[in-house]
Amino acid sequence: MKTKEKTKLETQYKRQNEFIKENYDRVSVTLPKGTKDRILATGESVNGFISRMVAQELSKVNKQSQPPF
Repeated sequence: MKTKEKTKLETQYKRQNEFIKENYDRVSVTLPKGTKDRILATGESVNGFISRMVAQELSKVNKQSQPPF
């Protein structure tokens, strides 16, 4: 039989996963060996680094595709 604490924890995980599924896109990235260590050496998390770089590139693309007026 499940304990109350275990059931509560499972419910919490389920809610977290539902929130993430509804509000975020999940992407898997495969990088050459050593890339993760190089990113971590910058002092930033891998997720933070990739998110920042994607946002920067999308910003450039959006600026280029807008009419000049």
